[in-house]
Parts: sequence; C-alpha cells; structure tokens
Amino acid sequence: MAARTWLRLSSSFWFVPSVIVLAAMGLAVALIELSAWQSTDLSKWSPRLFGAGADGSRAMLSAIATSMATVAGVVFSITMVTLSLSSTQYSPRVLRNFMRDRPTQAVLGVFVGIFAYCLVVLRTIRGGDEGGFIPSLAVLGGLGLAFAGIGVLIFFIHHVAVSIQASTILHNIGQDTAEAIDRLFPEELGAPAPPDVGEVELPGRWHPVAASRNGYVASIDTDALLMAACESDRVIRLRVSAGAYLSEGDVLLEVGGEEPPSGAVCSRLRGCIDMARQRTVEQDPGYGLQQLVDVALRALSPGINDPTTATMCVDQIGSLLARLARRRLPDPHRFQDGRLRVIAPAPDFRVMCELALLPVVRHARLDLQVIGRVLDAVEAIAAAACTGDRRRGLDRIARDLHAELAQVRPRRRSREAVKRLRALEAARLPAAMP
Repeated sequence: MAARTWLRLSSSFWFVPSVIVLAAMGLAVALIELSAWQSTDLSKWSPRLFGAGADGSRAMLSAIATSMATVAGVVFSITMVTLSLSSTQYSPRVLRNFMRDRPTQAVLGVFVGIFAYCLVVLRTIRGGDEGGFIPSLAVLGGLGLAFAGIGVLIFFIHHVAVSIQASTILHNIGQDTAEAIDRLFPEELGAPAPPDVGEVELPGRWHPVAASRNGYVASIDTDALLMAACESDRVIRLRVSAGAYLSEGDVLLEVGGEEPPSGAVCSRLRGCIDMARQRTVEQDPGYGLQQLVDVALRALSPGINDPTTATMCVDQIGSLLARLARRRLPDPHRFQDGRLRVIAPAPDFRVMCELALLPVVRHARLDLQVIGRVLDAVEAIAAAACTGDRRRGLDRIARDLHAELAQVRPRRRSREAVKRLRALEAARLPAAMP
C-alpha cells in the first residue's frame, strides 16, 4: 500500500512542486532567523551586498515575485501546449509520461517556490518607524534565487524542445517498459512448483471475490496476496492480470475451500489489487508496447504519413520483445513452504508479439521501409527466443509479412526494389519460419 501511494504521489503533477514550495518557504524562514541572530551589521561590512534599505528591498522582492508568478504562468502554458501537441501528433496514451516528467515538475516548483520565498521575506521587512528590521541574508538570497530562475527558464526551453521529439518520447516509453520487464519476469510471487511436485491438487470449491468499482487493474500487491493466502491457509486463484478492465461486480479472484471467506478477508484481498482510471506500465509491460503501437499507427495514418517514426517504434518494439524472449515467464502455480498458495495467470508470449507487431504490419500500407524493419525485429526476436515454442509463436507474423511482400511485388516497377524484397524474404526471415 505504501509503495502504491508513493508511486501515485511521485507521478502526480503537483507533488514535486509542492515539496519545492515548502522547501523555499523553509529556506526563507531560516535566513530570516539567521539575519535576526546576526550581531554584526552586514551593511557596514559589505554595503554593496547588504546595504539595501527597507524600501529598496521591498521593491526588489516585489519585482522578483511578480516576474516569477508571470514566468510560472508561461511555464504552465508551454506545458499545456506540449501536452496538446503530443496528444495530437503521437497518442493520448503518452500524456502520462509528460505529466510525470520530473524536470517539468521541478521547473514549475522552482518558479512558484521563488514566488513564495519572496512573499515570506517581504512580510518581515520593516522600516525605521516600524522597528527597523531588514533580513539582509534573506534579501540577498532572493536576488540569488532570481538569477537561478533565469538559468532554470533557459533549461526548461531546451528541455521542452528535446522532450517533444519522437526519439525522446519513444526512448522514454521503451525505458519504462524495459524496467517493467526486468522487474516482472521472472516475477517472484512465492516460489515455482518443486521439481517433484507431480500433479497439482486444486480445491474442490472456489468462492469468487468481486470488484467493488470500475477501473483498470493498475497493480497487484503480490507479497500481500501471498501473505493473505498463507495466513488464511487457502489457495487463491487470480482471475485478472495488470491492465485488465473490470466493471463493478466482475470477479477479481477466487478463494478455494469449503467455506466462503469472511467479509474482512474479502476486503483485504480486494486491497491487494489496485484499481485506477487508466493503465500504468509499472506492472503492465503490454501497455508500454501498446503505446508504441499507437504511435506507429498514428505515424502510418494517411493524415500524418511519417514512416520514419513508425520504424523507430518498430525498433523499440523489437528490442523489448527480444528482451522478453530471453526471460523466464512465471509459473502459474506459486508455492510457499511446499504448498500451493496462489494461481496467477501467466502472460502469453505469442499473444504479446502478435498484439505488438501485427497491427503495424497490417497498417504499413506496403511501405518497404516499415516492412523491412519488422523483418529485422522478427529475426532479432527469434534469435533471442530461448524455446522453440516462442519461435513458433512468430509464425503468424511471418505469414502476414509474406502476404504484404506478395502484394508489393506486382506494384513496384523498380527492379532494385523487387531484388531487395526477395533478399529480405530469403535472408532476414528466421530459418524456423515457413
């Protein structure tokens, strides 16, 4: 539960700016108190740095606060334009990556934090008729933060220009998906079946536990689920995996045993499965692959017609599927202390390959560049596959590629194009393909 809460907070657009604002206010209070405890008159020691009067300090901090508030509005406007452009040009599914972009969150927090810093310091400046207090260190700190804000603004403009490039977006999606694959495969949910276990004996009766609301399965707390199964001495069979959509009343899991589980146990088991309004990639690598497919199909659409972006998506998809092909997929039956505790649905490698590559093949519109990159990806995946079953899982993709190649030949007048296609078909397709 704590991990899920932290993930949601760190992925939100407001959490990091709020932390920076609180830190800026704390810095202002600390410098004000330090100025109050300072026995030496700093204005006499260095009048050019600390010699500003009350009116001059107020005017400078007011100007800084006003400019920072304006720049924060500009940063927010640029962010909204970037989100709109990315949603239109690439896919609405990539918006979450921009919302959880740490540099953007930090930049917005810096400008709002400087604004809050100036307000706190302004409140403490008093003229001669009011007691005569000027926190020289805090005023100088405000000037330093203003110059730092100028550097942050320049960095933000550069960061936005880089972040909306197709290569950056696809790299970020691929990196998040690769981290999810490394984390989940093999997934450590208890232990796999012992070598001498023989046939697994299942409970005679199953009692369903239904979802209490609509939403996508964002994550499953496997440790808590295994602990609940051990403490209740039951076998739990998951009926969903991360990324599935459920309506209220749909079955989340089933509990084995003669007696149905109590209401408290059902509530505890529901709490192990986090429901959200949208899919997340942390426990759902298929969602990362789906984002790449969406960008590729958008790039191949007649309105955009950008095959280069599509080939970049295929490169990322091929790399991720080859990474997955080297992994051991988890056993559906999970044991603890030699006893069956959890039955979890295992991912299907063939289905993931088909969902990631077949839509691109069928929307390539006979583009030789895209088809050639898909052939490269299929060859790399087949070479990385650790079992024959996974290689045979690529057969359907290979058949669709053959069909696309057969359609291209009679439409091309270039002898070089025909020769290249034949070479691709003969040399690039893995030997295991029909």
